[in-house]
Amino acid sequence: MPLALLALALIAFGMGIAEFVIMGLLPDVATDLGVSIPSAGLLVTAYAVGVAVGAPLLTALLGRLPRKTTLSILTLIFLVGNIVSAVSPGYDVLIAARIITAFSHGAFFGIAAVVAADLVPANKKASAIALVMAGHTVANVIGVPFGTFIGQSYGWRVTFWAVAGIGVLALIGCLAMIPSRAGSEPTSLRAELGVLRRRQVLLALLLAVLANSSLFIVYTYITPLATTVTHYSEGAVSWLLMLFGIGVFVGNLLSGKAADKRLMPTIYTLMAVLIVILVAMVFISHSKIALAITMPLFGAASFGLTAPLQMRVVSKASDAPSLASSMNITAFNIANSSGAAIGGWAIAGGLGYAMLGPLAAVFVVIGLFVAIYSGLLDRHGNKAVVKTTAGSSLEHTGRSEGALQK
Repeated sequence: MPLALLALALIAFGMGIAEFVIMGLLPDVATDLGVSIPSAGLLVTAYAVGVAVGAPLLTALLGRLPRKTTLSILTLIFLVGNIVSAVSPGYDVLIAARIITAFSHGAFFGIAAVVAADLVPANKKASAIALVMAGHTVANVIGVPFGTFIGQSYGWRVTFWAVAGIGVLALIGCLAMIPSRAGSEPTSLRAELGVLRRRQVLLALLLAVLANSSLFIVYTYITPLATTVTHYSEGAVSWLLMLFGIGVFVGNLLSGKAADKRLMPTIYTLMAVLIVILVAMVFISHSKIALAITMPLFGAASFGLTAPLQMRVVSKASDAPSLASSMNITAFNIANSSGAAIGGWAIAGGLGYAMLGPLAAVFVVIGLFVAIYSGLLDRHGNKAVVKTTAGSSLEHTGRSEGALQK
């Protein structure tokens, strides 16, 4: 794999820490800035909103620049956002800094996927995207816990300075390792917007929303499920989350390799496995051993869909992929917030934590039907191309024979 992919993975690693480390530092931030915990919680919401809005906006604004230049600008924005976070004199400035940082996040992952796919042969594109996404995964497994430890031990601002340091290294790596002509040629905003009207691109984005909504319906409430239903201690939940993170990392890399060979069958298989896991949560959640075994499988199946779905969007918008790829990141964040909200409404309505799995499975079942429909459209499209090509060949042959007879 090209070294440029490692540079992209490093940026993804830093962004993963910046996005999620705030959750472990909320009490420290709230105390230091003199705000309530719920107000501090809006720092998480602000980031998600920033990603959702910033992904299409910055991709559109920077769309005519070379991909390397765009990635360098986005990494610089990320660096500045974390520096401002570290020196924030108050709550309002920190909110603004989080939004600035998030703006770079969504656009980066969208464009990085396009660049990663362009840096490798056709049979390794999904693996390249998976490697970049693995940086984000490692951030959750290692970076976020370590960043939380630093923040709790030395102050939350030190954590953001550390993330800014990663940003400096990432920017140097981006400038030094990514080829100047990396990625497809820049396209016009009209062309980028045009691909969003394609049925297959919209279906791929819908798949991302459905699959990831199911993930966050359950994962958002995994701690109360583990403590109240499975009767794990609060301290043991961190080990469950680590098992989940290991599954995410392994599943992300393996699914990328599988998708390189057979993209849609990989998506079908992962969705089918995810349905089984989610339905079985009704029984699994009552056993400590069963839940511990299931957590890495759940992580592998749910996040294993990330690279294949990103590859699906890029392939269906290959002539103008940047905006569509960034919109896939927006779809993920829409699913993040909507899945958490749907799970919360279900719990408030009297549905037990153990039933969140079957509820989430409904979304994956719908997604599987969407995926199968999209796959059938591929087949019909290929048949049409074959018929058109064959017809053109026969027509050309007939003309040639007529010419010879004359």
